[in-house]
This record gives sequence, C-alpha cells and structure tokens, in this order.
Amino acid sequence: MVSIKDIANRCGVSVATVSKSLNGYPDIGEETRERVCRAADELGYLANASARALKTNRSYNIGVLFVDAQSSGLAHEYFSAVLDSLRVEAESKGYDITFINRAVGQRPTTYLQHCLYRGVDGVVIASVDFHDPMVVELVESSLPVVTIDHVFNNRIAIMSDNVHGMEELVRYAAGRGHRRLAFIHGERTVVTESRLIGFHRACEALGITPRKEYLIEGAFHDTASCYEATKKLLALPERPSCIFFPDDFSFIGGLNAITEAGLRIPEDISAVGYDGIHLSEVMSPRLTTWRQSTTGLGRLAAAKLIELIEHPQTTLIDRQIVSGRLWEGGSVKDLNASASE
Repeated sequence: MVSIKDIANRCGVSVATVSKSLNGYPDIGEETRERVCRAADELGYLANASARALKTNRSYNIGVLFVDAQSSGLAHEYFSAVLDSLRVEAESKGYDITFINRAVGQRPTTYLQHCLYRGVDGVVIASVDFHDPMVVELVESSLPVVTIDHVFNNRIAIMSDNVHGMEELVRYAAGRGHRRLAFIHGERTVVTESRLIGFHRACEALGITPRKEYLIEGAFHDTASCYEATKKLLALPERPSCIFFPDDFSFIGGLNAITEAGLRIPEDISAVGYDGIHLSEVMSPRLTTWRQSTTGLGRLAAAKLIELIEHPQTTLIDRQIVSGRLWEGGSVKDLNASASE
C-alpha cells in the first residue's frame, strides 16, 4: 500500500510537507500542493480513514435516515433516485453514506445512538415518520441535519415545490375542460398539505368548487388504498371526470379499479399522477404527471449538509425549494375538443 513516505520520495519533499499538502494547510505553496496531489493520484494513495478522522475531527461519513412506511425500501423508485443522486454528490465531495436504523447488530438503539455509534458527521432525513420521538430526538441533537420534504425549526429543509406542482396539474386538467376533479391524496404530511393547498388554490382561481366527496385520503406508494378509493369515486352518482392520484406508483391501484369497472383511460375517465417516475412513461397511455427533480433534491441535500458540516458558522439555515415540471402524457382527455366535434 502506498504511504505518505512514498509520495515524499517521489516529490523530493518531507513527509510533513506531503501531509500538509494533502490536508489543505495554508502554509504550503500552490505549486508544491499540486505536485504532491498529482503524485498521490498517480501512485494510488488512499488516506487511512482513522488517521484522517483524527486530524480533521471528521469521519467523512454521512448518515441517511430512510424509513418507507410501505416497506418497499430501495425498490421505491422515487426515493431510490433521490438517494442515488445524494450518494453521487456526497462521494464527489469525499464522503461515504451509512444508512441509519434502530439497531447495532442485535442490540436495539435509537436513531441518535446509531448515529453516534457510527460516528457520522451529519444526517439527511429523506423519508420517515417525522413525529416519531426518536426522529425528534435526532433532529434536536447537536448533529448537523438536513431534511427532505419536511420542515423543522432551525434545520435546513430541501423541499419539492408541491404547491406549484399541484397548481400546474389542476390548470392543465381544467384547461382540457375538466371541472369534476377528484383528488386521492396521501397521508396527512407536509407534502400532502402542500399539495392540497395547491389543489384548492388552483380550483379557486379557476372558479371550480371541489366536491367534498371527491377528496379522499389514500396513502403514498400504496396501490391497495388507491384501488379502494378509486372504487368509491366510481360508485358515486356522478363520478369525477379526472382523478388525481398521490403518486405514479399508487395509480396502478386506481387503474385496476377503473379497468374492473369496464372503463378506459382517457376515453371514459382521466387520470393524473405525481413524481414522474419511469413507470409513468411506459404505461399505455402514458400518465400525465408532475416530474419532481430527484437529482436536484438529492444533490442539494448532500451539498447543504456538507456545507453545514464543514462551515457551521457561516451556513445559512433555511428552506430551499426545488422545482419540477409537468409531463404531458395521454391520460387526460381533451373535453373541449370532444364538445366541438
């Protein structure tokens, strides 16, 4: 294994100069630093993690707390894409990723205890029950924390623009002549509340009064609950002309209920998803949806956490919004064109 001494011999400098060059000390000239770093790369030098931790007081390890209520884990296409972009950004800055859970081996722990045991420098919380006392304990600890799609006081939050996304979807459906709009929303979370606000804002601006029976609580990433909710909507005396689903994946449950009822999309009823996962593109017809920026969310979460870890005194604790875009598929019928025929 290549050592600092090997690099020193290659460059004709002292071991101390190599160490300072690799660790960014200001008393080393730029030319010398570049020569040492180039030699380290050519020789394939890898710093010992324990030694680096002793020198920098950092482990260069980021914890990720991801608990999917539906137990789909990394098969959850939306969050797996967010986490992958987070990983890429973290690794580009020299950090590794550790998933946080409630156990070390066979011994139960809290999330905070697991973080302390693993020695992580900070934590990204991507999906979890944010009201869980163990989550609150972690957020209220001294560890740097960044949350995705949830806001805590005095913590950085990376948010998808759920209000604007839902407003745009409603405007799109209304622009194609739909006024009987139903919304099967997810569990009551910050994300759900934001989308409900967007839904009602857009309806109000367009002069549409949502019917109470058209608003049904389902669950994110849960085909079973959306199947049942869709059946309820289809059984109404006057069914909606367009149904908004919590996400693209849960739409599969709605599609099954619509198909069982002998109806077709979009000829008999229209449908709108959310997230913009690959699944929405391969359906027939393609699902009209709001494509969230999974790359933007993951990269920004990692970048802001690393900034907070490395510059705690100057990093602004704020809420950052990541925009998305409407993906027009073929699942929303144009009622205006039908009326003019």
